[in-house]
Amino acid sequence: MLKGGILNPAINALLSRVRHTNMLVLADRGFPYWPMIETVDIALIDDVPTVLQVLQAIRPNFVIGEIMMAQEFRDHNSPAVLQHFGAATAGIPMTYELHGTLKQHVPHAIGLIRTGDTIQYANMILVSA
Repeated sequence: MLKGGILNPAINALLSRVRHTNMLVLADRGFPYWPMIETVDIALIDDVPTVLQVLQAIRPNFVIGEIMMAQEFRDHNSPAVLQHFGAATAGIPMTYELHGTLKQHVPHAIGLIRTGDTIQYANMILVSA
């Protein structure tokens, strides 16, 4: 039995398949469903869990080379939200693209973890190093 770290077996299995330069999507509750990629849906209620909580949980054992987010995230959220995300992603190169362009990367991802996050455009594409 696992004593710590990621306890969800579906997330563990998904993470173990991500290799160098592969992508993993962390999505908010409103992100579209993509039938061609594995989705682990852990949304429980609004904001449980959040994208940043999932990022915090996987970051100790997942080497992230880059994070891609939607430009709209910076345009539609408060300075406090931006600061919170900035602190959680410190030390990781960030790329911002239009939301429509960002979604074009999704079919190439190894998988997607859907959260209950309600922050607008909180979706992240993690590119493994």
